[in-house]
Amino acid sequence: MSRTPPPAEAVAEDYSQQSRTFRLELARSLPQGFIETAFSTFAIFIAIRVFDLPPWMKGAIIASGSAGLILSLFIVQFIRRHGLSVNRVASILWCVSAGGFIIAAFSKAHAGTFFTGTCLAYLTLASASPLMSQIYRKHYSDTKRGHLFSLSALARACSAALVGWLGGLWIEQQGFPPLFFAYAGGCILMAICVHLMAPVHLRSSNRIQWFDAFSHVTENAAFRKLLVVWMLLGLGNLIGWSLFVEFIGNPRYGYGFEADRVGLITSTIPMLASIVCVVPWGVIFDRVPFYRVRATVNLFFAAGILIYYLVGGMAGLCIGIALHGVARAGGNIIWSLWTTRFAPADRVGEYQSVHSFLTGVRGVLAPLIAFTAANYLGPTWIAWASAILILAATLMTFPELYAEQQARTRSTSMAK
Repeated sequence: MSRTPPPAEAVAEDYSQQSRTFRLELARSLPQGFIETAFSTFAIFIAIRVFDLPPWMKGAIIASGSAGLILSLFIVQFIRRHGLSVNRVASILWCVSAGGFIIAAFSKAHAGTFFTGTCLAYLTLASASPLMSQIYRKHYSDTKRGHLFSLSALARACSAALVGWLGGLWIEQQGFPPLFFAYAGGCILMAICVHLMAPVHLRSSNRIQWFDAFSHVTENAAFRKLLVVWMLLGLGNLIGWSLFVEFIGNPRYGYGFEADRVGLITSTIPMLASIVCVVPWGVIFDRVPFYRVRATVNLFFAAGILIYYLVGGMAGLCIGIALHGVARAGGNIIWSLWTTRFAPADRVGEYQSVHSFLTGVRGVLAPLIAFTAANYLGPTWIAWASAILILAATLMTFPELYAEQQARTRSTSMAK
């Protein structure tokens, strides 16, 4: 039986829902920030200090989120084929994430159970990412999208900063299972919030090819080049980011900090930096040419990684991770919203699914490369490799930066 495609208004903008969507997104951001500490800090810390997992398993835990981004490409096509709302599918995925956290919480002394549950939770959490971009595109106006997203990101950063500090104390006093049960509850709250938003549908089609979204890569030259740039940038950033907890939590590298200090450095400090910078980044995204914003964020990423690994001491760690937090605030906004600048209104989810798929590919590779290379080369080489890749990606955008500057100059001349 053939399905009737959704009406035109189902894929067009509906800014009348902007206020309601923002309130629910603000509420969703609090548990999301709480949950983010699982994978920025505590899942890897537990893998190191409780279970002493081998490097490939630690890399696989980080890579499982990226595998979820790969899966998102096929989830978007599945939604189009069956006419489901993105809200409903995101809710289901986050409920599965809750199940993964519950499995990990029950693992006790069983490393394999912890590994399985954590990977399942991270896989399904990440796979819903491009679906949220379609909601932002439909319900947020072009002039306010970056600003509204930055406000919810601010709430997320505040939540993560608080939990990054308290979570370490919690683990030391209560062990990790209660914290992971709380993560499961956070996933359920996220699912409820997105389910209450006005439903958003994608373009419907009865004839779906799983890699159909990649047709946009050949049709849109700017999109194609940005994907290449983002591959270099993402590899560099993720290789450096993957070892943040390992570097200070594993005694092998000279620090061996406990959970409270690891949480403070890898979650609380970067999130405090994000709190200060995320709203300004949102305003900048709305008002400043895209490539200039991208290049500026890249420089903060490179500087943060180099200082974190190379300077040494608490001062170097704190300054480096804070600069990375500044970059992360801007990078999250760009990552989530950049396709709204390059994609037609009803195809943002497809464009974002391609971007997420390739993010997943490099995200699977980067932590495995990082943990393997660290065993042989050490973190200094990892830092330099990360920075070189980020700077190479920035240099590739110089033609676009020059074109933006020329356009700005012409606009100023005409105004006079």
